[in-house]
Amino acid sequence: MLAANPPAVIPHQIFDHMSHIERLKSNRLFKIGFWIFLIGSGPLILLMTAAMLGLTNDPNPNPVGLGIMAMISFWPALGLIALGLIQIYRDGDSDEV
Repeated sequence: MLAANPPAVIPHQIFDHMSHIERLKSNRLFKIGFWIFLIGSGPLILLMTAAMLGLTNDPNPNPVGLGIMAMISFWPALGLIALGLIQIYRDGDSDEV
C-alpha cells in the first residue's frame, strides 16, 4: 500500500548537503585535481565525443598528442581528487564530534 503523502525533506538535510558542496569548492587538493583532470583529459573526451556525433571530417581520429596528455594527467588528478575527498571526510567527522 502506498502512502498518500511522500515523506517531507527536513530542512537541515538540505543545508548539510550544501555544506558538502561548499567544502568541495573550498578544498585546494580537490580543486587542483579537478582542473588537472579537466585540462588534461577534457580535450580528448571532447574530440572523441565530436567524432562519435559526426562533427569531425574523420570518423576515426588518431589524437596521439591528446592521448598522451590525458595519460600523463589522469592518475595524478585522480589521486589529488581522492586526497581532497579524504580531507573533506576527515574535516566533516571532526565537526560533528
